Amino acid sequence: MNQGASRLQALALLYAFMFFMAAFLPRIILQPSQLFEHPINWVPGAISIVVALSVAAVLRSARLDARSVVGVSLIFEIASSYGIAAAEFLQPLDLNPDSWVGLSWVAVWTLIFNVVVPAPPRYAVVAALASVSSVPVMVLLSLSIFPPRVQMPGAFEMFLAFGFPYLLVVIMAYVGARVVYSLGTEVSRARELGSYRLVERLGEGGMGEVWKASHRLLARPAAIKLIRASLSGDWDDARRRFEREAQSIARLRSPHTVTLFDFGVADDGAFYYVMELLDGLDADALVKRFGPLPAERVVYLLRQMCHSLSEAHSCGLVHRDIKPANVFLCRYGQDHDFVKILDFGIAKAAHESADTQTALTAANVIQGTPAFIAPEQALGGTDVDARADIYSAGCVAYWLLTGGNVFTGDTTMKLLLAHAHTRPDAPSSRTQLPIAPELDALVLSCLAKDPAHRPASAQDLLARLEAVPLDQSWTGERAAEWWKVHLPR
Repeated sequence: MNQGASRLQALALLYAFMFFMAAFLPRIILQPSQLFEHPINWVPGAISIVVALSVAAVLRSARLDARSVVGVSLIFEIASSYGIAAAEFLQPLDLNPDSWVGLSWVAVWTLIFNVVVPAPPRYAVVAALASVSSVPVMVLLSLSIFPPRVQMPGAFEMFLAFGFPYLLVVIMAYVGARVVYSLGTEVSRARELGSYRLVERLGEGGMGEVWKASHRLLARPAAIKLIRASLSGDWDDARRRFEREAQSIARLRSPHTVTLFDFGVADDGAFYYVMELLDGLDADALVKRFGPLPAERVVYLLRQMCHSLSEAHSCGLVHRDIKPANVFLCRYGQDHDFVKILDFGIAKAAHESADTQTALTAANVIQGTPAFIAPEQALGGTDVDARADIYSAGCVAYWLLTGGNVFTGDTTMKLLLAHAHTRPDAPSSRTQLPIAPELDALVLSCLAKDPAHRPASAQDLLARLEAVPLDQSWTGERAAEWWKVHLPR
């Protein structure tokens, strides 16, 4: 039903096209002089085509909910059936039962309509009855306008020709509507996970899909990360990694780490966890849409990132995939530019042995995103610690300040080698926005090849950020004003 608008629009356009091809094109080619000789020859078809195009235009321009779409579809089904019947029967009729063969196109149209644009069966049967009534109504109207010159068949013969077959069509339409509607109900049930129901897919990535969801009892929207067995390759390995991600997030209490509500495995083998649904956009989309950020705003965001990473590191967790797409800026209550760190999908416990870590990752696969990966990760090292996240945070800072990556390359290998061996340019050399020398130096220190030369921890990075001199501060009031102008609710 939620897809009914697009289906109904396509059906309305098809109706208009087929009506023109069947009712007008042959006459334009064979009898152009007689086309407009009598209004009855063209008025019903013209009205039908205009109605169909109008329905398509309304569905394209207006945002209608599922209930409204069902109402429009049922009205259009009836009106379009009357258009077909008028084109077929509103003319002098030969009512000799021996020469009358077949059913009206109304029968075909009614059956197709109930399959393509599903509606609740009780409404579908009423609309089908109203639609097929167009045939006897137009036959009687035609007989009153064009009285036949031959003897009329009896009432019973007329019912057998123009009534009974269409009652059978209504029965078939009702059965079809029940089948299609029950299939939709089964799909809805399949999209329920625990107390949550999937509403729409928000995105997908290497670890699975993310869906917007609603709780069946609570008025609380949520986001569900979902992996089905068919998408996961080695299902046991993917399940262990997914469980570890959920357990990692569940241990964290920083307000700047995405909150986990629930975790489970569905009946069909899918496993999922339920997170808070955030209102905003990630740092990748932010810069692509609005360009580089002023230095004071970057410092404001980095400080919040440090809050989340500091807690994770204190719990022995290394994120290993800090990148702009995993740094989400949102409205959070009355706060704006509130940072949430997402996706602990490849988080590693600092105390894990190399053997344990290897067992949970594919062979010879480098974990992380190439444009934001620490040199020790790029070289495939197993002794990755919290300072890898510091390096990636420096890459994110570089992106926010300049609108570009620290290194670029046309292959993944070139990117990895650049992170491992190439000295980065200062952010100030890549942008026209003012950047304090102290912030320049701090970002470059985060990007040091040797982990020992980087800030020792997220707390150390936070302290150094606090010491960066800024011409003006980025405050909650400035953030709220920016969101009001650029991203209003």
